[in-house]
Amino acid sequence: MSQSNLHLGVVMDPIIDVAYKKDTTMAILWAAQDRGYQLHYMEQEDLFLNAGQAYARMRPLTVYRDPDHWFDLGEADSRPLAELDVIFMRKDPPVDADFTHAVHLLGFAEREGVVVVNPTQAVLTCNEKLFAQQFPQCCAPTLVSARDNVLRAFHAEHGDVIFKPLDGMGGSGIFHIAPDGRNLGSVIEQLTLDGTRQVMAQRYLPAIRDGDTRILLVDGEPVPYGLARLPLAGETRGNLAAGGRGESRELTDRDRWLVEQVKPTIKKLGLLFVGLDVIGDYITEINVTSPTCVREIDDQRGTRIADQLLDAVARRLDALR
Repeated sequence: MSQSNLHLGVVMDPIIDVAYKKDTTMAILWAAQDRGYQLHYMEQEDLFLNAGQAYARMRPLTVYRDPDHWFDLGEADSRPLAELDVIFMRKDPPVDADFTHAVHLLGFAEREGVVVVNPTQAVLTCNEKLFAQQFPQCCAPTLVSARDNVLRAFHAEHGDVIFKPLDGMGGSGIFHIAPDGRNLGSVIEQLTLDGTRQVMAQRYLPAIRDGDTRILLVDGEPVPYGLARLPLAGETRGNLAAGGRGESRELTDRDRWLVEQVKPTIKKLGLLFVGLDVIGDYITEINVTSPTCVREIDDQRGTRIADQLLDAVARRLDALR
């Protein structure tokens, strides 16, 4: 099949609600449409399984580079996912039961030869905060526990600590507990649901004042520029969703060393699009569900990251066929 005749499906949050000025999924869709791909729009609840075959209620999608009118949708039709060549799973976290079920359904499409970005088994395996802990040489001192006494002991050892849920996004649910331990007990109770849920504690990294840098990897290779997400005054979160400001920076030697540490595993898992979150010298998360920051880097550097990603998808399709 000619690459220009490919059928690309996207599972995403309602397109009417995306942040037009910075949404990465829009960059992917624009680049795909520019290549002549046929676009098919789905939301998570549109997926279904019938007699072991994955289907979806999908709608033809046309996208525009117009902040007042960025899409048109055609009539909905229920069709097998196997009619598509590639599906981008771009539903934002949290990675809850509904998200996990949707990924499992996409796995049935993979069995029939559809390329899913990212591969479903990798998405199901790689919790974004825990995945980073497979590379302890790249991480600040970190603890995962539900136990009050264990979490308190970590704080007593390190003094300045960040506590966060394992399934949050955009900086939600993150608490900074200073050495005086003020509100430590209530934070532990709230995050662990009174000791019933695992949470992460991580030594506070003062380098967050200089930004939390997103490094994008396309098929294991780093984009040469990251996006430093600079926190607002008085904030410990650089996430853009928490009000941070994005500033593109060239990767440092340390950044490239961190990439080399994770690259073999990312290649082995078949992950085509990954975002490393780096504070100072350390990886804090490895995003495999719905990496962002493409638009900000493209706008500041003139890169075309979505085209790089679609080239990687084309190579994957060629290898399968």
